[in-house]
Amino acid sequence: MSAKGLLLAWDDPAAAALAASLTLDGFDVAEARSTEHARVLARAGGLRLAVVGSLGTPRSALDLVAEIRACAPGMGWDPSLGLIMIGGRQGEADVLRALDGGADDFVARSAGYPELRARLRSLVRRAGRPPAGMIRVGPLTVDPLARACTLGGRELALRRMEFELLHHLAREPGRVFARGELLRALWGYRAGPASRTVDTHACRVRSILGGGAWVIAVRGVGYRLR
Repeated sequence: MSAKGLLLAWDDPAAAALAASLTLDGFDVAEARSTEHARVLARAGGLRLAVVGSLGTPRSALDLVAEIRACAPGMGWDPSLGLIMIGGRQGEADVLRALDGGADDFVARSAGYPELRARLRSLVRRAGRPPAGMIRVGPLTVDPLARACTLGGRELALRRMEFELLHHLAREPGRVFARGELLRALWGYRAGPASRTVDTHACRVRSILGGGAWVIAVRGVGYRLR
């Protein structure tokens, strides 16, 4: 993933200034003020990142994120798009809704531009890392080249950051990874208001794997693969 091709889908008055700052920092910004305009830009191709905020209704951002991740036929979306959601607040419920809905990260509207830029660059860095070889842990297989996971031959439907988390844990099965360590390695920032990020993704991965027998929560510390 390159730093080019960034969709900024946000109808806030601050969007124009944000687009200008991102452009100065080397991002090729495509601005959308409505969901339909965002779809037009998606069909044109070339998008690698997205920053999504409100587009007219309280649920519009979540609906657009869900559409991107569903990769609806004819819409042109890349479901692996690196995506950050902008919200009016950064309460725990807001963060969890965004991450559960498919966002890779969440930034409050009140956050400064340097924080948003740092998180975007973290998405770019992660996507640019060369993948390691296939990992097998018992019946679990993680293939970073194909970005695919199977358990006993059954393919697992993992979102982008769910895959990243499972891949990270699978590289050292049995080792306990602290939440803060996972936040820095996978999301590129320290624990703070969004520290439920790891827990939310781990909960989803555990559910997809069929319960807590694979991804083990170590109380007060973090997670390990069995």
